[in-house]
Amino acid sequence: MKNKFVAKRYWKDESPAMSAMDQLAKKYDDVIDLSLGDPDLITNKIIIEHAYKDMLKGHTKYTDFRGDPELRAEIANYYQEEYGYTVDDTEIHVTASATHAMFLAFCAILDPGDEVIIHAPYFSYYTEQITFAGGVSVILDCYETEEFQINVERLENLITERTKAIVINTPNNPTGICMSRSTLEGIAALAEQYDLLVVADDIYTAFCYSDPFLPFTTLPNMRQRTITLNSFSKDYTMTGWRVGHVIAPPAIIQAINKVNDAVIFTAPSISQRGAIYALRNRKVIQPPMVAEYKKRMLYAAERINGIKNLSVLPPAGTFYLFVNIKQLGLTSDETGTFLLDKAHVLTVPGNSFGDCGEGYVRIACTKDISVLKEAFDRLENIKLLTE
Repeated sequence: MKNKFVAKRYWKDESPAMSAMDQLAKKYDDVIDLSLGDPDLITNKIIIEHAYKDMLKGHTKYTDFRGDPELRAEIANYYQEEYGYTVDDTEIHVTASATHAMFLAFCAILDPGDEVIIHAPYFSYYTEQITFAGGVSVILDCYETEEFQINVERLENLITERTKAIVINTPNNPTGICMSRSTLEGIAALAEQYDLLVVADDIYTAFCYSDPFLPFTTLPNMRQRTITLNSFSKDYTMTGWRVGHVIAPPAIIQAINKVNDAVIFTAPSISQRGAIYALRNRKVIQPPMVAEYKKRMLYAAERINGIKNLSVLPPAGTFYLFVNIKQLGLTSDETGTFLLDKAHVLTVPGNSFGDCGEGYVRIACTKDISVLKEAFDRLENIKLLTE
């Protein structure tokens, strides 16, 4: 895309992996799209109906720049009720999604050349966001043989005098794993020893299928070192509402607010009202939703492990499965193309999530089990997968 009016950093013609998936989904009329993490369930009607009523009452204007005070209070109440953790209002900033929150956080903390350690496989937009903020991404590869847990010793070896922060994502996109408490405590010890921040991408908190979710910020001495990013997109199937939040020390929130004023002003007022009712009604809304996705994950994992040349770890969190395709003798890109052309099933190549994702494809269990069944029935008819 070389063009004199386009910034040179965009001259290399590369489409973001997620954007490319949208186009590939249209290649065949009967594509089963297991690529994007957009839940098929619609937002619960409790949220929709209450937000609609609030629209009619006039909640259609700018909110406070840090977010609707009523929503900020609900966020603080949520952390108190769920984790016994007190969050002060000065530590909260409402955003237009967790991706927006991530952008604001990196802009607020990074000076040019500051390094941020990311554990891979990773959400593909981390590196772009860090680059936008003038930082440098340093990649820590994680491996299936270690259940994709962060190896704390290897993490420490990557820390330099320019390291500013470590990004953690648990439950994890794309691997679906949950970091163990011992892993998180090891990271916390390093953060304290080397005086680092930890950016905790917590957007799948509802989707922990064994042990309850543990917010990193609640670990001893981590409150002043943690920037928590959260979203209503996945935990409440509100992807299109575009609303999330940041919890961080007040000084960082002040910097985030300054950046945000120049970018978006405020998150959508209507979406913020929906988020209020999502939190208030979470004990009604979340259990059946989480149970449904867990059922799909278990079904998909069983089908995958029943195919000779495919394998996957037991589902632990999120609604993603990171499928090992190394026995096929194809690259991740080749496998993605092969599955699309032969079975009309769309996946995401694992190398989209970092180099150590080579040899995998990610599937999102965001379709009904009847659709998943059709997808795996198609795959089982491909000789390369079963020979």
